Amino acid sequence: MTKLSVVPAAAAFVFAFAGAQAVPALAASGVPAQASPAGVARSAPGRTAVPAELVVVGRGSVQATPDVMRLNVGVEARRPKAGEAFAAVKAAGLKLTDALLAAGVDRTDVRTNDLSLGAEYDKYPNVVGYRATQGAEVLVHDLSRADAVVDAVAAVGEEVRLNGISFEVSRVAALVKKARAAAYRDALAKARQYAQLTGHQVGRMVKLEEEGDASPSRFTMAEKASISPGHASIGVTLRAVFELI
Repeated sequence: MTKLSVVPAAAAFVFAFAGAQAVPALAASGVPAQASPAGVARSAPGRTAVPAELVVVGRGSVQATPDVMRLNVGVEARRPKAGEAFAAVKAAGLKLTDALLAAGVDRTDVRTNDLSLGAEYDKYPNVVGYRATQGAEVLVHDLSRADAVVDAVAAVGEEVRLNGISFEVSRVAALVKKARAAAYRDALAKARQYAQLTGHQVGRMVKLEEEGDASPSRFTMAEKASISPGHASIGVTLRAVFELI
């Protein structure tokens, strides 16, 4: 619940909304505050009045459709000898890259992110063969080709491993700015409403804090394609403190 508070130098007066009537609390000295007809607390004689402050939370969000698909893929080979396994996985990796390029992926959007070779044991230290792997991260900027790219990967053969897929919004900064503006408008609208309800006006803003992280969250949306980027929701929450006059 939002609180409207007045804090003089040596005493505190708190107005809590109870129905439509403000109820002053006792000052630190035990003497009740003297309220004006408008319900604004007055300081004790000889003391300077401190403006009342109102704390509100504003929330704003914008919706966006992800425009980049990030695909984590790889190839794997098992052979009796280490050299054979390594040569096989390199050949499978080239085959995978050729398939991605043929599906419309730019070569600069294919990045090798894993390469490994290790022995496999029946019972240590008895080596029964060698396993080699090579992984790649692929960016697809044309989402109309998302299904085609995944199908091309699957067609490479049994050596292929599909390790994960995700979607991203490439222009997050501009969307965060819009969400911030919406959150501030929400906070200001709340402050103006509370000021009107208590017979005040909104004065200057004395404090503004942004809470949390404005990274995108996602929810899915059904589409004709089997792979759907869904929608991303980018939200901002802020806490603002206004003076009431």
